[in-house]
Amino acid sequence: MLSRTAEALYWLARYMERAETMARLLEVGYRMALMPSAADGHRGEWGSLLWAAGCHVGFEDRFGAGEVHQRDVETWLFFDRENPSSVVSCIETARQNGRAVRTALTTDMWEALNGAYLELRELERLPRSEAQLPKLCDWTKRQGALLRGTTESTHLQNDGYDFLNLGTYIERADNTARVIDVKYYVLLPTVAAVGSSIDTYQWTTLLRALSAYRSFHWAYRGDYTPRKIAHFLILNPACPRSLLHCIDMANFHLNRLSRAYDRTTPAHDRARDMFAELADAEVEDIVREGLHEFLTRFINQNAALGQDLADGYLFGVR
Repeated sequence: MLSRTAEALYWLARYMERAETMARLLEVGYRMALMPSAADGHRGEWGSLLWAAGCHVGFEDRFGAGEVHQRDVETWLFFDRENPSSVVSCIETARQNGRAVRTALTTDMWEALNGAYLELRELERLPRSEAQLPKLCDWTKRQGALLRGTTESTHLQNDGYDFLNLGTYIERADNTARVIDVKYYVLLPTVAAVGSSIDTYQWTTLLRALSAYRSFHWAYRGDYTPRKIAHFLILNPACPRSLLHCIDMANFHLNRLSRAYDRTTPAHDRARDMFAELADAEVEDIVREGLHEFLTRFINQNAALGQDLADGYLFGVR
């Protein structure tokens, strides 16, 4: 496969996954804002999304460094083309990548991708009073699910399939870590709040935003404690959005590529090391290090994995 084709497939999947995550972050902010005491946290719930998404600098340049308003955050993370990680920007960029390698996609995949782009144009024409945030978030998640479904059911499971999935799982690992990190940024400043009803509500909100509430209940019998929720989203291999599962799947597709091309790259070594660390970790280890510190370190390692993949297969990082 040409490196530019691999690059386009990889980034197509990453941008669609990122669009879905921006919607999930907005959903977290919306749900947490329903709690009257949430604004007393380390940062307001809307400002916390910007920090967790890594978009706070661009937002301040665009809207100023004063008070953060919900409508501005919604605009920045969903509609604003000046933000390369907004839902609109991500879906448009994903479509551009898909169009560049149209013959590498099945008809169903292209129709799902192009259909999302066309529907998005219609959503942009709606008055903001009619563009309700929960509906926008649900719409975005459905588009991501539709593209993944058509990929799994129609794409030949060749090296192109592996690059698509590597894009999905590397991006999802980064995004899951960032969504969990929202909890750090809105954590109430008093130790007494830990274990309170507000604390529990914030943790279960993360599960709902990651579409993991019901699956957590199946796995842990509804025992919604912070340690068990952290274990589920970070270390449980059965959770399809956990950090461990994402890195495991990245290893799986990298190993397929190594067999197809009869060689390994530094990305293979880094992915194996990341998986080994997560597989041996315990929640207590993460607590001792500090949840925010652990997640920051993981995000940096995951970014380095993406760079190794780009270097090993001769395409660039955006």
